[in-house]
Amino acid sequence: MTAHVDFWRDGRSVSSWLLTKDHKRIGVMFFVGVTLSLLVGGIFALLLRLELLTPERTIMDAETYNQMFTHHGVVMVWLFMIPSIPAVFGNFFLPIMIGARDVAFPRLNLASFWIYVLGSAVTLWALLAGGVDTGWTFYAPYSTTTTGEVGLVVLGIFILGISTIITGINFIVTVHTLRADGVTWHRMPLFVWAIYATSIIQVLATPVLGLSIALVGIDHLWGLQLFDPAAGGDPVLFQHLFWFYSHPAVYIMILPTLGVISEVVCTHAHNPPVSYRALAYSSLGIAVIGFLTWGHHMFVSGMSAFDAGLFGILSMFVAIFSAVKVFTWTATLYRGRIALNTPMLYFFGFAFLFVFGGMSGVAVATASLDVHWHDTYFVVAHFHFIMVGGTLIGFLAALHYWFPKITGRTYSERWGLVSSMMVTLGFFFTFMPQFLLGNAGMPRRYYSYPEHFQWLNVLSTAGASVLALGLLFTVGYLVAAAVRGRRVGDNPWGSRSFEWRVPSPPPTHNFVGEPRWTRGPYEYHHDEPERDHVRRG
Repeated sequence: MTAHVDFWRDGRSVSSWLLTKDHKRIGVMFFVGVTLSLLVGGIFALLLRLELLTPERTIMDAETYNQMFTHHGVVMVWLFMIPSIPAVFGNFFLPIMIGARDVAFPRLNLASFWIYVLGSAVTLWALLAGGVDTGWTFYAPYSTTTTGEVGLVVLGIFILGISTIITGINFIVTVHTLRADGVTWHRMPLFVWAIYATSIIQVLATPVLGLSIALVGIDHLWGLQLFDPAAGGDPVLFQHLFWFYSHPAVYIMILPTLGVISEVVCTHAHNPPVSYRALAYSSLGIAVIGFLTWGHHMFVSGMSAFDAGLFGILSMFVAIFSAVKVFTWTATLYRGRIALNTPMLYFFGFAFLFVFGGMSGVAVATASLDVHWHDTYFVVAHFHFIMVGGTLIGFLAALHYWFPKITGRTYSERWGLVSSMMVTLGFFFTFMPQFLLGNAGMPRRYYSYPEHFQWLNVLSTAGASVLALGLLFTVGYLVAAAVRGRRVGDNPWGSRSFEWRVPSPPPTHNFVGEPRWTRGPYEYHHDEPERDHVRRG
């Protein structure tokens, strides 16, 4: 292969990065942004857990506590979880995985990053300066009457939504128009299927979010009383609008992780997926059914028994598609040559959280059970098991899996194994006690609680501390590896997915010549020697 200039070294000035149209550099810049957001949101979470160490005041008053959980929720949902995997790893790898030199609209791709930066800046400034205490859901009519700077926060989220829509459109058009010769729909890597399904949700659902929060902002600024029942408004209308977006947003967060996990399992089991089409089409199934299940968030809002039953049944279909993925991953591991390294440990941690959290989701989608658990810590634990556990652990699995391809270097497996255990166990001990608290009746968002709940809150705070320490270890050894880690070849995992067939780190334009793949990303046999199946024009 001829010498190439990798994307890290092709222009080292600040402007070459800030004005780049290279999808890989844009993915790296998104990585910096979402990682900083994770840091900020994590600090807010630790402050909340420290406050809940004791039944009464520990480090802050009640008003500050209300603002703090709003800050935590807004930052983690809108600034980290929604953009994390699609904006970072989708940007970096999707074009390479389909044999494209870049995304369909490189300038729009750069614009989406700077719109994300602008939206993040507006949101953080409004949160820190404006005393917003509504929670991340901005439930009306309280959000329209509070004295906090709700208008500025929803403006920031509105701007972030524009970035999300641009990214989704770019990925959809790229998949449809820029696939290389030989990359048919059924030869696309499973990660591409997951990002494609996620992009459909981003494009169709995000405008509904823009509408709902724009109405909240307008109502807050001008007092139109659209959602105030005392003035003839309808607060339940806001719930419908908000959850029609926010439940599909759950799958914006989790679907990319499912794509990452599919890649990790096939690579590290050294097996093709037992059913490629089951994994691919189940991603589309989750994307479609996600638009039909928002009502299970509203069982206590005056819904009829028929509607509650219908939304409950529809919600069960998500569990069916999710089970298809879990059983297919498990069958793929069967008789595989499994490599127990850091990405696989994150897979096992994710599998536990996903299955356990998914079963609790089936429970809360049952109206009779949800009435008991609604607005308790049971819902908090369920949400974090699926969303935060799924997204965060999926993000870390993707980072460790593709780290050698992005940097050309590898990290210490010893530290990787230790930190993955700390993250998974810390997460478990943070949120498992909250299932027990919620089942015992402790409401969420409460500043104080009865003394007999204290030992579970102490255990939850201890788990959060272990989780934070594990994440700090991860940052430490990955930064060290990026600077002076051992250099590795183009395909250290022995994967057959397309992105491993280019040099590490990838060249600026991804390929030398025009790629043409003669075999699919998972078409190989155990007795076959590792070799490159790319023919270059």
